[in-house]
Amino acid sequence: MDLIEFVAKLKRIAGGDAGMVLIHNGIVRNSSRDGRPVKSIEVKADWGKLSRILADTRKLHGIMAAEAEIQEGRLGVGEDIMLLGLAGSSREYVITALASALDRIKKDVTIKQEFSS
Repeated sequence: MDLIEFVAKLKRIAGGDAGMVLIHNGIVRNSSRDGRPVKSIEVKADWGKLSRILADTRKLHGIMAAEAEIQEGRLGVGEDIMLLGLAGSSREYVITALASALDRIKKDVTIKQEFSS
């Protein structure tokens, strides 16, 4: 995952109409949400559902581009899990759309299993 290339791709797709690019970069942290230690996680993705979510997001008013990269497999602490990026006309549209897309992806696309050793 290359963040610079990812942003450049969003800008190319959006063209001159975009006034904002917003990126979510999910990484593996060293503890679970409930405080248990984490050494690594296993990630799987439903690529069909991801494609549909991105297509839906691109149809939203003010959104010119929506792209995502997800790393599958066993990932250690500090490794990138996902890049989700949107380009749009203004922050009002982009922030709302990114939050919605991210929630849908985390609910319907990615499956993560944490490992403590």
